Formats: sequence, structure tokens, C-alpha cells
Amino acid sequence: MFRDLAPLLADARAFGLCIGALAAPWRGEGVGAVCGIEARGFALGGALAHALGAGFVPLRKAGKLPGARVGVDYVLEYGVDRLEAHVDALTPGTRALIVDDVLATGGTLQAAQRLVEHLGAEIVGAAVVLEIGALGGRARWVAAAPLVTLLRY
Repeated sequence: MFRDLAPLLADARAFGLCIGALAAPWRGEGVGAVCGIEARGFALGGALAHALGAGFVPLRKAGKLPGARVGVDYVLEYGVDRLEAHVDALTPGTRALIVDDVLATGGTLQAAQRLVEHLGAEIVGAAVVLEIGALGGRARWVAAAPLVTLLRY
């Protein structure tokens, strides 16, 4: 079953509360960049970056970024996909937070972690709005940094 957070994004009050809750654990942690996973991670990530006074880095599907880019392939429950970022998207040592809307099997979040580490950033943690616990995605988060979810289904 598909979990759609579009109604949350469409409601200004609910969206604001969501961004405030996503930002709370990371205030004072020196986050320099928020890395949002395509596509809903862009909406969440841009707002979260603003709330934290950080820059925003899009992690995109293959072939969507112009110029020099680097990427990682990953396996999904229905095939193989790829996440990419510009080669100069993050300065080595930047404290980066990864954000997405839903954590399901964990493949996309794991790929984002690998990509951000490849770019030389220090991962502060990851934040997602909804975790579907029965799919076990949390087990694929291998960073020493925390993984924070707002809701668990």
C-alpha cells in the first residue's frame, strides 16, 4: 500500500508543524547541509534547510542533474535504481543531514548515506516523516548517526 504525504504538504499549518518537529533534534548540531531525496525529500529538505540555517543538496534519480555528477546504484523491492549528486555538492567535512518522506525497506536511505559519505560529508543523521516498521528499513541504516522518524506505522 502506498503512503502519500501530499495532504500533509498541502496543509500550511500541518507542514509547518512537521518541519518544526523534523528540525528540533538537529538544532545546535551544526548542520551545514540538508540532503533531500527525490522527490518529496526536496519539499521537506528545502524547508528543513531553511529552518536549520543550512544549505540544501538534492539527491536525484539518474540523469536528472546537469554537469559532472557522482552516483550510487541500489536495489529496490522492484528493481535497481540510482541516486546522483553534483561532484561538488558537498565540501568534505560538511555536517550533513539526510531527509526523506517515508522509510520503507531502507534501500533508498542506505544509498543516500553511501552517496553523502562518498562526497566526503560527515553524516549528522537522517530524518523521515513516516517509518513503515514492518518493512524493516531501519536495519539498513548503518551510519553511527541517529535516524529520527516522526511517525511509525
